Amino acid sequence: MKTNEDKIYSFLGLATRAGKVVSGDDSTLLELKKGNIKLIIVAEDASENTKKLFKDKASYRNIPHVYFSNKLQLGYAIGKAPRATLGVKDINFANKILELMEVPKI
Repeated sequence: MKTNEDKIYSFLGLATRAGKVVSGDDSTLLELKKGNIKLIIVAEDASENTKKLFKDKASYRNIPHVYFSNKLQLGYAIGKAPRATLGVKDINFANKILELMEVPKI
């Protein structure tokens, strides 16, 4: 049976194929400023600066952010090189991922 963590990776892959995920600091920040991001996922092994930057930006815009997994796994889940940050642009994918993480929904 799949663990919740496996399901989260599956959903991230699905959301990516649907074009609903942006990855990397610059792309995520750009989409965040446009108001397109519904959930920010930051790797637990991201730098303290990256964690603080996205925590502050998310709090300011009232967008949920979570610390999850590591850069290698996040990149692998979306079929890319290691990524410190992911931005989920779809409310339904964001809510499903939060549900699997057992975090209150948006």
